[in-house]
Parts: sequence; C-alpha cells; structure tokens
Amino acid sequence: MKDPAWLLPDEPAPVRYMNTIWADTHGVHDELTDAMALRDWLAAVTNCERTDLGRATQDEFTGALRLRDGLRRLAAHCTADGRPAAQSPVTEIDEAVRIVNSLLADLPRTQLVIRDGQLHSVNARHASPIRSSLADLGHQAIGLLTGPGAVKLSACHAPGCVLYFVKSHPRREWCSEACGNRARAARHYRRTRLNKRADG
Repeated sequence: MKDPAWLLPDEPAPVRYMNTIWADTHGVHDELTDAMALRDWLAAVTNCERTDLGRATQDEFTGALRLRDGLRRLAAHCTADGRPAAQSPVTEIDEAVRIVNSLLADLPRTQLVIRDGQLHSVNARHASPIRSSLADLGHQAIGLLTGPGAVKLSACHAPGCVLYFVKSHPRREWCSEACGNRARAARHYRRTRLNKRADG
C-alpha cells in the first residue's frame, strides 16, 4: 500500500480514517475505493496483517464508508466546520451518533472462561476482524470527540483542504506544512491585490 501524505501518520487513527477523504487541485477524492482498499488501509493503520483481516465483504465496506462519513459529520459538528467541500453525506448528528453506536457492538469483549480448572479472562471477538477493527476505530473516535483532547480537534482551513487534525501546538492552524504554505500564499495574494486596488 502506498503511503501518501493524506495518511498524516502522526494523527490518531480516527482522524486518519476521516482523512481518507482528501482534496487536491483536481477536486475531492476518496481513498477507500473498494473493499480491498479498506482492508489495506486497516492493515496499514492498525498494524494487522492483511491475512488476519481477511477479505472485506461488500456490506462491511458499505458500513465502513458510513462510519467514516458519520465520523466526519461528528468532527464537523465539534469543530464548527462549515467548509462546503468537507460536507458529509451523513447530514444529521443523531444519524452519525447511531452509526458509531451500532458498530460498537462489534468490539471484542472481555469474557470469563475456565481452562484446566482455572479462571481466565479473554477478549472474545463477536464479529469479523474487519468489523472488529472498525468498532475499535469507533471506540477511539468516542475518546477523541468527547475526551479532554476534543478541543484540539481542528479542521484545516487552507484553500481546498478537507482534512482534520489534532492540534499539537496551540498556534498550529493547518494539517500540514504544505497547507500552511498554500494558506500563506493565498493570504499574500489577496493582500497584494487589495494594495494594488487601493493604489490604483
């Protein structure tokens, strides 16, 4: 799997998942093009082997896109993000919450078992590896959206960007250096045009 800039490897996994929707000068793109791309992305980000994840079914792929779109809607809500290009197909907050909550049932759960007369606790998986991985992403997203770091979640407002990021510094404004450079260049261009108008 390629390791493009959209991966933003220092961001938490749920943010990286939301950022599988990205933009460039040609428009908005979706990195999760099919079930294989989903499996490859999960393997790269969760450090699971592709063989451990198995093949994603079409239903799992559809659910994965719904989760991603629901998380983007919740991130937009938390960051007051009104960027038109960043709008999610999931338009209602209640629907986004339902999507995340429905997937949480697939989290592996601790259960008690007895082996050779001894009690043990095991994490029992109740769903496919793909759905369990998506449920884990949903669980991590809850921490991101509601925990103490929630105020650090930000939308990148560089021209044309649709990505989210977690502020690692109070003065950080953009998801990447490239977006920062683009935003500064656009600001300089606007200032230059205003000055020319004022002089003319």
